[in-house]
Amino acid sequence: MTEECGKSQGMKTLGIIDIRKNPCARESILHGAGGSLVAGLVHFLATSRVKRSFDIGVAGFMLTTLGSWFYCRYNNAKLRVQQRIIQDGIKNKVMYEGTNLDPARKNRRDE
Repeated sequence: MTEECGKSQGMKTLGIIDIRKNPCARESILHGAGGSLVAGLVHFLATSRVKRSFDIGVAGFMLTTLGSWFYCRYNNAKLRVQQRIIQDGIKNKVMYEGTNLDPARKNRRDE
Protein backbone atom coordinates (compact mmCIF):
# COMPACT_ATOMS: atom_id res chain seq x y z
CA MET A 1 0.00 0.00 0.00
CA THR A 2 2.89 2.38 0.65
CA GLU A 3 4.20 1.77 -2.88
CA GLU A 4 0.85 2.82 -4.30
CA CYS A 5 0.91 6.04 -2.29
CA GLY A 6 4.47 6.77 -3.43
CA LYS A 7 3.61 6.54 -7.12
CA SER A 8 1.62 9.49 -8.32
CA GLN A 9 -0.80 8.62 -11.04
CA GLY A 10 -1.54 11.37 -13.50
CA MET A 11 -5.06 12.49 -14.19
CA LYS A 12 -6.25 10.81 -17.37
CA THR A 13 -8.86 12.31 -19.65
CA LEU A 14 -11.23 9.64 -20.91
CA GLY A 15 -8.66 7.11 -19.70
CA ILE A 16 -6.44 7.93 -22.68
CA ILE A 17 -4.42 11.14 -22.31
CA ASP A 18 -2.31 11.68 -19.20
CA ILE A 19 -2.61 15.41 -18.56
CA ARG A 20 0.59 15.68 -16.53
CA LYS A 21 2.83 14.08 -19.14
CA ASN A 22 1.35 15.65 -22.24
CA PRO A 23 2.52 19.26 -22.58
CA CYS A 24 -0.52 20.69 -24.37
CA ALA A 25 -3.35 18.69 -22.82
CA ARG A 26 -4.01 20.81 -19.73
CA GLU A 27 -4.05 24.15 -21.55
CA SER A 28 -6.20 22.74 -24.35
CA ILE A 29 -8.82 21.42 -21.95
CA LEU A 30 -8.90 24.69 -20.02
CA HIS A 31 -9.28 26.69 -23.24
CA GLY A 32 -12.00 24.28 -24.34
CA ALA A 33 -13.91 24.79 -21.10
CA GLY A 34 -13.74 28.54 -21.53
CA GLY A 35 -14.80 28.31 -25.17
CA SER A 36 -17.69 26.05 -24.22
CA LEU A 37 -18.91 28.45 -21.56
CA VAL A 38 -18.70 31.47 -23.84
CA ALA A 39 -20.33 29.79 -26.85
CA GLY A 40 -23.19 28.26 -24.84
CA LEU A 41 -23.86 31.40 -22.82
CA VAL A 42 -23.84 33.72 -25.83
CA HIS A 43 -26.20 31.42 -27.73
CA PHE A 44 -28.50 31.14 -24.73
CA LEU A 45 -28.62 34.91 -24.23
CA ALA A 46 -29.36 35.38 -27.93
CA THR A 47 -32.06 32.69 -28.33
CA SER A 48 -33.16 31.49 -24.84
CA ARG A 49 -33.13 27.90 -26.10
CA VAL A 50 -31.54 25.71 -23.42
CA LYS A 51 -31.03 22.44 -25.30
CA ARG A 52 -29.62 24.09 -28.41
CA SER A 53 -27.34 26.27 -26.23
CA PHE A 54 -26.01 23.14 -24.53
CA ASP A 55 -25.30 21.59 -27.94
CA ILE A 56 -23.53 24.76 -29.05
CA GLY A 57 -21.51 24.68 -25.82
CA VAL A 58 -20.39 21.10 -26.47
CA ALA A 59 -19.45 21.99 -30.04
CA GLY A 60 -17.59 25.05 -28.74
CA PHE A 61 -15.68 22.83 -26.30
CA MET A 62 -14.67 20.42 -29.02
CA LEU A 63 -13.63 23.09 -31.51
CA THR A 64 -11.75 25.21 -28.98
CA THR A 65 -9.98 22.20 -27.47
CA LEU A 66 -8.90 20.83 -30.84
CA GLY A 67 -7.86 24.25 -32.11
CA SER A 68 -5.81 24.95 -29.01
CA TRP A 69 -4.30 21.44 -29.10
CA PHE A 70 -3.14 21.71 -32.73
CA TYR A 71 -1.83 25.26 -32.25
CA CYS A 72 0.18 24.21 -29.19
CA ARG A 73 1.55 21.07 -30.86
CA TYR A 74 2.56 23.07 -33.95
CA ASN A 75 4.40 25.64 -31.83
CA ASN A 76 6.15 22.91 -29.83
CA ALA A 77 7.28 21.17 -33.03
CA LYS A 78 8.57 24.48 -34.42
CA LEU A 79 10.45 25.14 -31.17
CA ARG A 80 12.05 21.66 -31.26
CA VAL A 81 13.26 22.27 -34.82
CA GLN A 82 14.77 25.62 -33.81
CA GLN A 83 16.47 24.03 -30.80
CA ARG A 84 17.92 21.26 -33.00
CA ILE A 85 19.30 23.84 -35.45
CA ILE A 86 20.88 25.83 -32.60
CA GLN A 87 22.40 22.67 -31.08
CA ASP A 88 23.90 21.69 -34.42
CA GLY A 89 25.31 25.20 -34.82
CA ILE A 90 26.89 25.10 -31.37
CA LYS A 91 28.29 21.64 -32.06
CA ASN A 92 29.84 22.87 -35.34
CA LYS A 93 31.21 25.98 -33.63
CA VAL A 94 32.97 23.85 -31.00
CA MET A 95 34.22 21.37 -33.60
CA TYR A 96 35.65 23.92 -36.06
CA GLU A 97 36.86 26.55 -33.60
CA GLY A 98 40.56 27.29 -34.12
CA THR A 99 40.82 25.38 -37.42
CA ASN A 100 41.10 26.66 -40.97
CA LEU A 101 37.40 25.91 -41.45
CA ASP A 102 36.38 28.36 -38.71
CA PRO A 103 34.20 31.09 -40.35
CA ALA A 104 35.15 33.64 -37.67
CA ARG A 105 38.83 33.11 -38.44
CA LYS A 106 38.29 33.69 -42.17
CA ASN A 107 36.55 36.99 -41.44
CA ARG A 108 39.54 38.17 -39.39
CA ARG A 109 41.95 37.32 -42.22
CA ASP A 110 39.93 39.36 -44.72
CA GLU A 111 40.13 42.47 -42.58
